[in-house]
Amino acid sequence: MTTFVLVHGAWHGAWCWEKLTPLLEARGHRAVTLDLPGSGADRTPLAQVTLESCAERVRAAIAAQPEPVVLVGHSMGGVVITAAAERIPERVRTLVYLTAFLVAPGEPLVAAAGNDPDTELAGNLVFSPDGLSVEVKPDAVRSAFYAQCSDSDAEGARARLVPQAAAVFSTPVPYTPERAGRIPRVYIECTRDRAIGIGVQRRMATARPCAKVLSLDTDHSPFYSTPDALAAQLASL
Repeated sequence: MTTFVLVHGAWHGAWCWEKLTPLLEARGHRAVTLDLPGSGADRTPLAQVTLESCAERVRAAIAAQPEPVVLVGHSMGGVVITAAAERIPERVRTLVYLTAFLVAPGEPLVAAAGNDPDTELAGNLVFSPDGLSVEVKPDAVRSAFYAQCSDSDAEGARARLVPQAAAVFSTPVPYTPERAGRIPRVYIECTRDRAIGIGVQRRMATARPCAKVLSLDTDHSPFYSTPDALAAQLASL
């Protein structure tokens, strides 16, 4: 049995794993989900949400498990799991980046996201007047996140999106070769992703070599579009 700790990306919450969790459990594994601060059902004021507070939330979830975990981060969750693993590397068996940001030490997410000709988020992000949060224009949500998902899944997900604290995007990710850097990494690329283009995904996975690179022929949200295939890939680890 493997314990998977699943960390959602920007604008989402623990709810996004609702189809994947029972599939992992049916294979005899445990799946732990959580809302990052200010996301999902968590009501932390966005002015108080930082990369550090997100990493601490994940660290606490890892520490509560009876065994070392496989830590999975989706999209923005990639920088969160890296920062969390730096805090508790002895309790993380594998880091899994699910079409996620895998950055260099000291690099912020926004640096890795640059020069992406395939993203549909460019020009479709709206910052709050105080600059503390960012949202995606409603007309861009389906094509960027849920292009291969069913209408019901896409609409259900879109209804639950919340503003994202912008600080998580711009904070350099602190990690070292001796701690988070020594944990085996797996990258799961999504070839039809229009939020993080496949070119950027492959550039990150090449620059920070991974023990395995797996592929899903789907959009940014395989937990809805191809949950069975995603569960099979995770279980294979």
